[in-house]
Amino acid sequence: MIKNIIFDLGGVVITLDQSQAIRRFEALGLKDAAQRLDAYTQEGIFGDLEGGRIDAETFRLELSKLVGNEVTHEQCAYAWQGYAKELPARNLEALIRLRQEGYRLLLLSNTNPYMMEWVGSEKFDGRGHSVDYYFDNLYLSYRMKLMKPNPEIFGRLLIAEQLRPSECLFLDDSPRNVAAASQMGIKTFCPENGADWTKDIYQFIK
Repeated sequence: MIKNIIFDLGGVVITLDQSQAIRRFEALGLKDAAQRLDAYTQEGIFGDLEGGRIDAETFRLELSKLVGNEVTHEQCAYAWQGYAKELPARNLEALIRLRQEGYRLLLLSNTNPYMMEWVGSEKFDGRGHSVDYYFDNLYLSYRMKLMKPNPEIFGRLLIAEQLRPSECLFLDDSPRNVAAASQMGIKTFCPENGADWTKDIYQFIK
């Protein structure tokens, strides 16, 4: 019986637009942005930021070196937040409904401080609420210093929340992340980026 639902942020709660993020980083002078930015798992300084190996200021300095001119914190945030294409109201309504129905909702995201400046602020939903309003707890890669699909990130969440894998459903648009969670005994659902999962989810939790 499913009691806990673990959500990915980008691609599930938020519809992602990788091409928009690439264009914004290219506009800052990062000519090989398309090679450096991945839809699911970042590498180089991008992965170091999301994996918690460097902080936002170090990322800014390193990006400035890569492009050959000074990049501001605000420019970094604008470029990173280019990943966010849309925040469908149906998703937020579904999250509220699921909590009302008694499910514990957790967010498990490969993300970074620049993205969380928006997601963690009252500007997130246009209604004065941050993402915290919709979840019981947040598990973020840069804070945990772990990234999906590393199985350890799922293990850490399960231990912290004292959950049984068999009582958890994990939603993520990355097949690699879903496969890793499945190996931990967690039930999984892999909707495509931007797909409407709000009705289909009941096939997995009822």
